[in-house]
Amino acid sequence: MKRISRRNFLKAVGVSAAALGLAACGGSSSSSTAVSSSAAASSAASSAAPAETIKVAAIETAYGSDMWKKVAEAFTAQTGIQVELTTDKNLEDVIGPSMQGGDYPDVVHLATGREAALTEQFIKGNLIADITDMLSMTIPGESAKVSEKIAGGFTDTSLTNPYGDGKTYLAPMFYSPCGLFYNAGYLEEKGWTVPTTWDEMWELGDKAKADGSYLFTYPTGYFDAFFYALMYSAGGPDFFNKATRYEEGIWDTPEAQTCFDIVNKLASYTNPITPAQANDQDFTQNQQLVLDNKAIFMPNGTWIVGEMAEAPRADGFKWGMTALPAVKAGGDSYSYTWFEQAWIPAGAEHIDAAKQFLAFLYSDTACKLFAEAGAIQPVLGVADTLEGDNKMFYSIYDNGAKAAMGNFASFTAIPGLEVRTVFFDPVNSLVSGNMTEQQWVDGIKSASDQMRANIIE
Repeated sequence: MKRISRRNFLKAVGVSAAALGLAACGGSSSSSTAVSSSAAASSAASSAAPAETIKVAAIETAYGSDMWKKVAEAFTAQTGIQVELTTDKNLEDVIGPSMQGGDYPDVVHLATGREAALTEQFIKGNLIADITDMLSMTIPGESAKVSEKIAGGFTDTSLTNPYGDGKTYLAPMFYSPCGLFYNAGYLEEKGWTVPTTWDEMWELGDKAKADGSYLFTYPTGYFDAFFYALMYSAGGPDFFNKATRYEEGIWDTPEAQTCFDIVNKLASYTNPITPAQANDQDFTQNQQLVLDNKAIFMPNGTWIVGEMAEAPRADGFKWGMTALPAVKAGGDSYSYTWFEQAWIPAGAEHIDAAKQFLAFLYSDTACKLFAEAGAIQPVLGVADTLEGDNKMFYSIYDNGAKAAMGNFASFTAIPGLEVRTVFFDPVNSLVSGNMTEQQWVDGIKSASDQMRANIIE
């Protein structure tokens, strides 16, 4: 087992870790529970190794925390391994301080792309355990191996294999086709059709403006999925792969300019209140703009239905979802497949038991419990069991859209530089008029030079 000193942890996560420690001094809604199922656990444990307890920390999202409690109980019933479960909407604030002191959860469910960037810092610091062997493990309670259950492609991307060394470090969780979500009832009422090209999108934007609405808004943290799909639409997988590895000169290509021009023009069609609410605290207010017909489209994922389930909405509202328009007529449209990640800190105390827990997350039992809360695991055949809006959302790839997958390559920590702050957050300034397109592009080029020089191979 690889132990991580507090000094090395702080060196790897830098200012973010210190900020987490300060943030943890504030209020928290965390839930920490020792989960067990005594009778079943005793039965399972009788033929297993002596019972041990693992610590599992999971971000609480729109799916809620009850599903994690149920899955932990089912895991204990199957293996005899006890689970001490911690869930919180601001998980970084809760587990950050203890990890600074050398006390690590055995399993962490926390995706990349969050404002605190804790998972990214662990990746950059090489502080995540290799779980490649977990893929060949037999799922507890089943005869199938993990690799036989996970859908193709989900363990072949930089989101799970961040170092490009052929090894898997993060387990894919809760996949969601991302795209542009809208009120289908509003378009039907106005007699408007869903655009299939960006030229058609601008035409719809002009109609929306004349009707007192706007073409676009966005929450926060989801513009990455939008931009990734846009890069695929503009230049296909080859351009995407070169761009996400910061290849020299890539941002001077016609494909890159197409992406920049579209985003800049889209900024002028965006509801102007969007930047003020595009943060981790107020993002639902931007989502509300779509429900109130104050914006037509927003980039998001399938969790939006549950997240806004209790929110008021315009009469006749019904969810619609579409892939990004093609750059040209007859071109490809793409929908980014976003998924969360679970991982094991290299300094975890019970790595073998933690791998068993990860493997169990792909069991039929766990998949069913997750699905009941709206969280869909990336396993083969799971979409066939869905109904209602989810059936529509997860069939987007059956309706002509292509799947975009992957993200920017990891690089060793560079003070003041994160993918989100360089590529995506400046969109707020484009919308507000505080930044020009060229300033945004210049910042990307400058940062990419540093990212390329520090890329983790």
